[in-house]
Amino acid sequence: MNLVLPVKYLINELHIPMSTAEGKIQIAIVEDIKDIAYDLQDLFNEQSDMQCSKVYHNAEEAISFLSRSPVDVVLCDIGLPGIDGIKAISTLYDTCENTQFCMFTVFEDNDKIFRSIKAGAKGYILKNSDPTRIVESIRELHKGGSPMNPEIARKIIDSFSAPRFESEDLTKDHPLTKREFQIVGCLADGLLYKEIAEHLGITLGTVKQHIHKIYDKLQVNNKTEAINKMRRN
Repeated sequence: MNLVLPVKYLINELHIPMSTAEGKIQIAIVEDIKDIAYDLQDLFNEQSDMQCSKVYHNAEEAISFLSRSPVDVVLCDIGLPGIDGIKAISTLYDTCENTQFCMFTVFEDNDKIFRSIKAGAKGYILKNSDPTRIVESIRELHKGGSPMNPEIARKIIDSFSAPRFESEDLTKDHPLTKREFQIVGCLADGLLYKEIAEHLGITLGTVKQHIHKIYDKLQVNNKTEAINKMRRN
């Protein structure tokens, strides 16, 4: 995909009535790299069943305008300046009930994939995707599908086939309290410290204190060592 086309469009907030584009998928792009954003806009507007008149270069603008004027599909980058794309989707998810969200990013790591899905993204497309694939992903998403690059789908499948951290997997003589055991389980599920605090209803500081005690009791230096030590050999 050619991402170095000259900028042809100004950012605008033309609230075009749906009747002027009846039957077309209304798309908004949230992308801080202007060449990429306008190239995508060109690509979508070339399709007979799509219209893209909303382009934002940061999450703050997207949240402000899309909350009042939602579209059918939002294609959103993760690495935005200020509020990131994951937080943007999480914020818009509750106010744009009929909008489908798709990540459009270079990131392939599990943490960002699962945080995006948890935030409300129903699709996850990499920026190196072929233009045809990007267009088809928008159509698939609009029809209720969950478009993803094969490598992203494989990561998700692998995560479900990986061994779960359950009580029967633990050594019987572990020295941890019930709360410390819960925290190790959360770490094994890939939760961040802040997410563990929210999940267990405790403060971030308390989570850090517990983790320090866990490492000390198990005589380990990081979460991977802690998780492995708690599993049966």
